[in-house]
Amino acid sequence: MDNNLINHPGVILGFAVLVVVMLLLDLGVFNKKVHAVTSKEAAIWSIVWITLSMAFSGVIYVTSGFEKFTQFQSAYWIEKALSVDNLFVFILVFGFFKVPKELHHKVLFWGIIGALLFRAIFIFAGVGLINLTYLPEMTLFGHVMRINVILLIFGLFLIYAGIKSWVADDDDDEEKDFSKSAGARLIYKFFKVSKEFDGAKFFTVENGIRVATPLLVVVAVIEFTDLLFAVDSIPAIFAIAPDDPLILYTSNIFAILGLRALYFLLANFIHMFSLLKYGLAIILTFIGVKMVIAPFYHISSPLSLSIVAGVLILAVIASIIFVPKEKAAQ
Repeated sequence: MDNNLINHPGVILGFAVLVVVMLLLDLGVFNKKVHAVTSKEAAIWSIVWITLSMAFSGVIYVTSGFEKFTQFQSAYWIEKALSVDNLFVFILVFGFFKVPKELHHKVLFWGIIGALLFRAIFIFAGVGLINLTYLPEMTLFGHVMRINVILLIFGLFLIYAGIKSWVADDDDDEEKDFSKSAGARLIYKFFKVSKEFDGAKFFTVENGIRVATPLLVVVAVIEFTDLLFAVDSIPAIFAIAPDDPLILYTSNIFAILGLRALYFLLANFIHMFSLLKYGLAIILTFIGVKMVIAPFYHISSPLSLSIVAGVLILAVIASIIFVPKEKAAQ
């Protein structure tokens, strides 16, 4: 079986058409009118996006084999898990700017549009850079190996990020002034910003002058936040398939497209994931170790998928069983 059929024009075109059609349906049909998304609606959309993602992975299995299938699944669930960490910050951002609930969907929609562009740049540029940074073959301890400088740096960074995530204080984000973040400062630098929202508008007119609304500031903050999280998530998925940008991009985009529905589904139950950060810390550290030892020992994609899935399941179960009293009260 040809392991490169994921790069077939038909598969690529099918993925692009599916994403465009779903986004048009989302914005132009199902969410044409501004409204607060209910838990039922969010659950339906979460099921839709996960079903589409799994169906696409089935196409990969049929066209490109089990190895590519497990690479897609591993990258998808890693990105999905790390994206859940975004939800905590999104909730804080919306609370800080007092964004009405009916506007949350629009902010997240445009945040995802930006993510589609920036993730493509990061992933395809990253794969190109990786291909340029392999050292000449060398023999060490009787083994012939090729060390990649970028993957080695990414691996060490992820180990550091995993340890930092484990010991990080959750209160740091809760006390953060998001009006001073880089995204907000960028909007304040180029536009005069009104103090009040004007429905779902990004711009309004005050005293005859066209000004930006706080909604545009919130979108910029969300975009910048996603860029910061991409610093962890993009290097992490390079450990799965460093030479296949389409596997990485398609899995990444499917995970991100489902993030918006997941936000509305989990926003009221976020306290049930209080221990997830420890699971994510373990996953980041494991992936970092995998990248560092790759020249010496290869950890297969099926084994990586099993470890990632096992850690995530245990972290969620532990969070549900051991809900901190103060979190449950909140």
